Amino acid sequence: MKLVGITSCPNGIAHTYMAAEGLNKAAQEKGMDIKVETQGSIGVENELTEEDIEQADGVVIAADKSVEKSRFQGKPVLETDSSEAINNAGELLARFETGDVEVYGQQSGKEKAKEKIDEEKSKKKKKQNPVYRHLMNGVSYMIPFVVVGGLLIAISLSLGGEPSADGLAIPEDSFWSSINQMGSTAFSLMVPILAGFIAMSIADRPGLAPGMIGGFIANDGSFYGSEAGAGFIGGILAGFLAGYIAKWIKEVKVPEIIQPIMPILIIPILASLAVGLIFIYVLGAPIAGLMEALTNGLEGMEGGSRILLGIILGAMISFDMGGPFNKVAFLFGAALITQGQPEVMGAIAAAICTPPLGMGLASLMFKRKFKNDEQEAGKAAVAMGLVGITEGAIPLAAADPFRVIPSIMAGGMTAGAIAMMGGVADHVPHGGPIVAVFGAIDNVLMFFLAIIVGTIVTAVLANILKKPTVEGS
Repeated sequence: MKLVGITSCPNGIAHTYMAAEGLNKAAQEKGMDIKVETQGSIGVENELTEEDIEQADGVVIAADKSVEKSRFQGKPVLETDSSEAINNAGELLARFETGDVEVYGQQSGKEKAKEKIDEEKSKKKKKQNPVYRHLMNGVSYMIPFVVVGGLLIAISLSLGGEPSADGLAIPEDSFWSSINQMGSTAFSLMVPILAGFIAMSIADRPGLAPGMIGGFIANDGSFYGSEAGAGFIGGILAGFLAGYIAKWIKEVKVPEIIQPIMPILIIPILASLAVGLIFIYVLGAPIAGLMEALTNGLEGMEGGSRILLGIILGAMISFDMGGPFNKVAFLFGAALITQGQPEVMGAIAAAICTPPLGMGLASLMFKRKFKNDEQEAGKAAVAMGLVGITEGAIPLAAADPFRVIPSIMAGGMTAGAIAMMGGVADHVPHGGPIVAVFGAIDNVLMFFLAIIVGTIVTAVLANILKKPTVEGS
């Protein structure tokens, strides 16, 4: 007799493997052939194939939590908890010999239909590019943090902000300052969450901690001597690094006595160390050097063509939405305000809001090109764009970077060039329509024209480049 089994416990550590060992020993004593899949904290191991299940005479599931059973349709399935497999495995397997096991799959038409839908979704997921699937897993968990953080900051700036030499300032110890801090906290978690869940998609739970730690380090330039971190692009890189390093460590064969601590101790520590040290000592120096080179390059262009400078600043602001390119351009413009050249900040202020406004407009107008969660993120992006929060476009860019980033860069470049041509000046280091509301903009008409045209360019180009999605159609 040939059987297959699944073992799993809430913590996914000791009992999962003890139950598997109990079933294997009992099967050996009875002369049965059994293959046991373990679903522990390290993820799925010894996974059952379709061929294994097809050839099996029965299935034993010794689990203390929900286990997907649809693949066992038509097979005798015995369900119990992990402790029974540890203590009474022989008695469990004896029930297959006597035929005292019910066949799984006596379902209603509605249940069968639902199972068929789930099966189709599973097939589509398997066909999907794994890199894209891992990326989207991170994006899906990141979206709430971007939306909550961005909207809280937008509300606090709109209702509690006051123009000052340092930008839009919210009085300290005020109610709106507390709201702003909440939003900033959500934003600070955005990149670590993105990286963590990319890594978890690749390596299961052992990848989560290394991914989040790597994402935090990537986003915080102080670890490697940079004024700005690597932003969401660095977070994506950290997530994939952490995930594949953790997966590689996970596949190393270790003695049984060490297996229980692998997912909660060995893998997270080794993978976290690897990713952190790679960012600090390998990738950090190039990022810091790039920022310095960009700053020097912009200073060298200061006396040259203003329109070209506006185009370059618009591209940098839009490219990584809060990353090193964005930060260099923003700090360059802010420094020139004190030198009596607010026109540079005027171009930046117009470009800052076009990525979220443009992608928000695209998601509302061209819904068939965006999934449902992207459409919701697009609505929030519009609100963030109005108060100059470029990061509002990150969920949409992270989901499809090779099509969205060129679109938002084109819009930012357009807005920057028009603002420069129109002599737009911004007297505070902030951007978006809200700055004009507070009276910090000279030549308001050209400022809004630059924003509108840049937003339309982004939306139209995104529609041209992006492919339709089944969900968004």
